[in-house]
Amino acid sequence: MSETRILLVEDDPEICELVVDTLRLEGHAVDVMHEGTDLTDRLATGNYDLLILDRTLPDAEGVELCRAVRASGDGIMILMLTARDAVEDRVEGLQAGADDYLTKPFAFAEMAIRVEALLRRTAKTEPAQAPVLRHGPLTLDRIRKTVEAGSVPIPLTSTEFALLTFLMEHPGRPIDRMELLKKVWGYDFDPHTNVVEVYISYLRRKLSAVTTDVVVQNVRGFGYHLELQNSVSPIGEGRVV
Repeated sequence: MSETRILLVEDDPEICELVVDTLRLEGHAVDVMHEGTDLTDRLATGNYDLLILDRTLPDAEGVELCRAVRASGDGIMILMLTARDAVEDRVEGLQAGADDYLTKPFAFAEMAIRVEALLRRTAKTEPAQAPVLRHGPLTLDRIRKTVEAGSVPIPLTSTEFALLTFLMEHPGRPIDRMELLKKVWGYDFDPHTNVVEVYISYLRRKLSAVTTDVVVQNVRGFGYHLELQNSVSPIGEGRVV
């Protein structure tokens, strides 16, 4: 397997040294930036597999940098580091396009596990299955990485796309939080994060902006599933073509 390349954007020299040492011991190549200037240009030319981005930098706000990376069309996995532990601060980072977050101070062993989980998601190969999923009005194309409701496109981030794909692959049954963490985020443990709930809310918002014919329902105590509304025929629900 080729060496994975990680870009760390962190201004604290002590944290930076410890993160770099930990990741290099895990076999990763790590480059470092101490400021956010020219981050999108660096990503465009660096062929990186993962971005670790500090929320507070001397010249920039990490959330705004995250938005800029996503606005550039870059789908790189992003792990955001933040000293702010309020729920609304973590949610803001995820809304900006981060795939996961880690609150300072953190255990470097946990950071390494989260990095590996994110990298496994980027390395996954598509299973030998039909490229298109349909569920009611939704059409999801695995190859083109597109989702449409009828003929209306629904723009999704890479994490939202992975979440919707898994829900569409398992129509008719609730999927609990731990299964989603394992299959979508790649965690074999509970990282005590509300990332599932946050991304479910993103997905609901984006679906409802385009169609009212399919919703993400929470079956209390069992998990989440896609539910067709009464106006939609169930024929072809969840089938692949």
